[in-house]
Amino acid sequence: MLPTAGLGLKPEHYADALAATAEGLWFEVHPENYMSAGGPRLSALEAIRAQRPLSLHGVGLSLAADADPDAAHLAALKRLVDRFEPFVVSEHLAWSTHRGAHQPDLLPFPRTMAALDRIADNIDRMQTALGRRVLIENPSLYLPLTGHDLDEVDFLKALVQRTGCGLLVDVNNVFVSASNLGYGAEAYLDALPAEAIGEIHLAGHGPDAGGSGLLIDTHGAPVAQPVWALYRRLIRRAGPRPTLIERDDDIPAFAVLMAERDRAAAELSALEMADA
Repeated sequence: MLPTAGLGLKPEHYADALAATAEGLWFEVHPENYMSAGGPRLSALEAIRAQRPLSLHGVGLSLAADADPDAAHLAALKRLVDRFEPFVVSEHLAWSTHRGAHQPDLLPFPRTMAALDRIADNIDRMQTALGRRVLIENPSLYLPLTGHDLDEVDFLKALVQRTGCGLLVDVNNVFVSASNLGYGAEAYLDALPAEAIGEIHLAGHGPDAGGSGLLIDTHGAPVAQPVWALYRRLIRRAGPRPTLIERDDDIPAFAVLMAERDRAAAELSALEMADA
């Protein structure tokens, strides 16, 4: 079964996931939630993996930090990759650790040439440790930083060229960042190298509770209509790609998420039929 559109898997939906019958459905998990020697979560994931393709989407390697990826974390990730054989492994273009301190967020950095060297080295270390290509996700940004040598798309292109990694394009992140920083989301997506895109994420956002006018990448709402429009634009240019519906807060019933997943699957199917 080839993966088409999938869902971020939540523990409250394990039984629903096992009972689901949708063609092409796949699931994605954060590996950090499964880095244990045993227990019910690992058992549930094994049962689901026996039926469906699986993707591992990391949040803890801190590839943009000024240090090598944590060796123990990488080793634990490798054990999961070997055990579950995911069709995709991905991480974020961000940092969250510094000198042993862990921040509860995925943080930005100035896109300097020095940062490019460091992050390319860290991606190489990750790919070497796992023995496979990984995908790197574009971030959500809220405030402008100074000191950039490259814009974000050129930075991503350089990482692809230097490491052979692919891209995980989070369309909601593009929409949120473009709104907050005042650039065109369409132009950003049009400039991405289509051949490097290995997966697409769709998620929801909301306004900053403080009334600042910022959009916040909450993963706690349905996918907004402008994000659906950007998604359609992207796949019409790049072609069908495995597409995930992400929901990490305000988790609704499985059927509600499946309705969004089915919409993405219908977009992919319509595109394939038009190209046939």
